[in-house]
Amino acid sequence: MIGRLVVLGATGDLAGRFLLPALARLLAAGGLPPDLRVVGGGHQGWTEAQFRAHVDARLRAHAGDLTGAVREDLVGRLGYGQVDVHDSDGVARLVARAGRGGDASSGPAVAVYLALPAVAFPPALRSLAAVGLPAGSRVAVEKPFGDDRAGAVALDGLLARAAGDDEAARFRVDHILAMPQVEELARLRAPSGPLAPLWGAEHVERVEIVWEETLGLEERGAFYDGTGAVRDVVQNHLLQVLVLALMEPPAGDGDDALHAAKLALLRAVREPTAEQMADRTRRARYGAGVLADEAVPGGRPVPGYAAVAGVDPARATETWAEVVLEVATPRWAGVPVVLRTGKGMGAPRKGVLVHLRHDVDVALPPAVGAPTPRTLWVELDGPGGAVHAPGELVAYASVLTDVLGGGSRTSVTGAEAVEAWRVFEPVLRAWAARVVPLEEYPAGSGGPPAR
Repeated sequence: MIGRLVVLGATGDLAGRFLLPALARLLAAGGLPPDLRVVGGGHQGWTEAQFRAHVDARLRAHAGDLTGAVREDLVGRLGYGQVDVHDSDGVARLVARAGRGGDASSGPAVAVYLALPAVAFPPALRSLAAVGLPAGSRVAVEKPFGDDRAGAVALDGLLARAAGDDEAARFRVDHILAMPQVEELARLRAPSGPLAPLWGAEHVERVEIVWEETLGLEERGAFYDGTGAVRDVVQNHLLQVLVLALMEPPAGDGDDALHAAKLALLRAVREPTAEQMADRTRRARYGAGVLADEAVPGGRPVPGYAAVAGVDPARATETWAEVVLEVATPRWAGVPVVLRTGKGMGAPRKGVLVHLRHDVDVALPPAVGAPTPRTLWVELDGPGGAVHAPGELVAYASVLTDVLGGGSRTSVTGAEAVEAWRVFEPVLRAWAARVVPLEEYPAGSGGPPAR
């Protein structure tokens, strides 16, 4: 297991909310090397003491159930350096510091985690390529991996230059793969699982994969306006859930067999044709309304997305999206698969809804609900679909275990990333050409009216 971790973007929300608390939990469970050293890089001109105080505060906020001794242990392993990811010399100094001095390209292997906005991935990878990492090192990149197929290919080239030609050294994070309920879904539909007798077109009429959130975008409009619901959730997270739910069983137990099975399913996914685009895809953004808020009786009034600071209404960025796909395999031929996500919704709803051709006639485990006699519901984000449920911390603990330990179950391969864009590029092109109208729904509602 790699004992040196560099986090670029260590002062940001992802690191403070998930990565560092997940590290603390792994430390408490004895899941980290005893000599682990963590060096954070950020744009702030902080001292090491200031960074440690910042991390301690984030641990208290997001891992408050851990003991003070665990917090102190992790904080005591931390180093910090101000860094501009465009500056290869500065990045080199940070990497060398993780190895306790010396040349960045020599010494023990290091894992470098890019907890950065997507726009910063290319310069950070160019700087890492110029540094030259020690043998056995890995580089982890958060999603979204590119913003189209050509962008994913280009980014993969930069990742190869930074991490080396070995695919195992290149880690493209999708933490949804490690969500406990997503892993449970894979177990439920496995050949020996309780859903196996129903799992195919003979019994299933339609599948819906849903990820709806009550969160608005009042403080993140500038970021989100360049992303949108498809790039933020559908193209990566929901498509990965589709793959795990519908793929054929892997030919072996190893990570390579898993990725081969996932890629085979991805290659069988059929996007809407140009003629189907208006009927099989929908996009919308929320207007002014009232969002549920425990601190505000009656809810919290919010402006429409188009009025949020940093948003250009003319971009027509969607906060809600629905895409209907098909999977051209013998098991799933003719079964429509609906992927749907939304921000600013009236209630959280995250799960897989399976519509059956007949009443349920198998014994269902507690993890599977039956809203009607002909539907099954598998929750994906904890009881009640809680926002930022502990499941995400569990997921990032698994991600970090993979990154440091050499696994890849919580990563997607370069081929998978490119194939995912193959599915959604035509949808985004059609939307950019205004082939599909932009609808609107009130914030705090159930989304646009059903057709």
